[in-house]
Amino acid sequence: MKKNILITGADGFIGSHLTEALVRQGYSVRAFVLYNSFNSAGWLDQVKLEIKKSLDIFAGDIRDPNGVRKAMEGQEIVLHLAALIGIPYSYHSPDTYVDTNIKGTLNILQAARNLGVTKVVHTSTSEVYGTAQTVPIREDHPLQGQSPYSATKIGADQLALSFHRSFGLPVTILRPFNTYGPRQSARAVIPAIITQILKGKKEISLGSLHPTRDLLYVEDTVAGFIKALEAPKIEGEIIHLGTGYEISIAKLAETVAALIGAKIKIQGSKERVRPASSEVERLVADPAKAKKLLKWGPTHEGKEGLKNGLLKTINWFQNPENREYYESDRYVV
Repeated sequence: MKKNILITGADGFIGSHLTEALVRQGYSVRAFVLYNSFNSAGWLDQVKLEIKKSLDIFAGDIRDPNGVRKAMEGQEIVLHLAALIGIPYSYHSPDTYVDTNIKGTLNILQAARNLGVTKVVHTSTSEVYGTAQTVPIREDHPLQGQSPYSATKIGADQLALSFHRSFGLPVTILRPFNTYGPRQSARAVIPAIITQILKGKKEISLGSLHPTRDLLYVEDTVAGFIKALEAPKIEGEIIHLGTGYEISIAKLAETVAALIGAKIKIQGSKERVRPASSEVERLVADPAKAKKLLKWGPTHEGKEGLKNGLLKTINWFQNPENREYYESDRYVV
C-alpha cells in the first residue's frame, strides 16, 4: 500500500507540482501550507479539483513546533520543502531566514524523531556551494555561504545530518540545482525574462549576465523526490539533482527570446545585482550519485532538453490567466 506522506511547502512552486504528482500516483498526501487569513493554499488553489479534494490540507507555520508536530501525526514519510528562498530578501531580513530555514527544519527533525517517522527527505540548494571551486560539483564540494539565505540552508542541512548521526533519524538530503518551470516566482530569472518579453518590452531588465547555472525542469526535480522517497538505504546521504549542463544568464535570455520569437536588448538593473562577493559565479552539478542511488536522471538535459523545458514554461506563461499572478512592470524582491 502507498504510504502516508507529509509535504511541507506544498503551496509553493516545487511543492505544488510534487503534491500533484504524488496524488496521481496514489499516495495519501497531507499538504502543509502556510496559514493565512485568506484561507489560500497557494499554488494548490490552481490544481484540478479532483487533486485538491484528494488532499488533506493542513494550514500552519513551519516555525511553530506544536503545529509541526500536529501536522506530522500519522505520517510515515516527510518531504520537507518549506523554506524562505529569495536571495535578495535575505539581505533585507536575515532573521526571518534563520527562523524559517533553521528553526523550521529543527521543528521537523524533532517531531520526526519523537513520532518515529520512517523517512525524512530534506531539501537543500546548490547555493550552499557558493561559486564553484571545481566542476562539475560533487556532493563533497566545500560549502560556502555567500548570502544569508545560503548560510541558513547550510545550517539546516547540517542540523539534518546531525540528527541522523546523533539519533539515527532516517534523513536524506536532496540538493536540487536551479529548478524552473510553471508557477515559479517572478523574482527568478526565467519568469523575469518571459514575463517582460510577453509584456511587449524590447529592453528587459536583468541582474548579472555572466554567471552560469545548471537548470533543472520541475518535472525532473519532482521525479527525483519521488525516487528518493521510494529508494532504500539512502539515509545520511546528500544527493544532487542536476543535469550537468550549464548556461550563462545572457545566453539563457537569448534562448528564451528566440523561442518566443522576440528581439530584445538586455539592460542591467542595479537592484537585481547581488553584492559582488555574494554573487555565485558558476554552478553545474555532477548527477552521478543520483543515478547510482536513486536510479534517477533528468529527461530534460543538454541544450535540447533545456529548450524543451523552456518551451513548456513559456506555454504556461502565455496563458493570460496564469500571468495574472505576476507583475512584470516592477522588480519584486
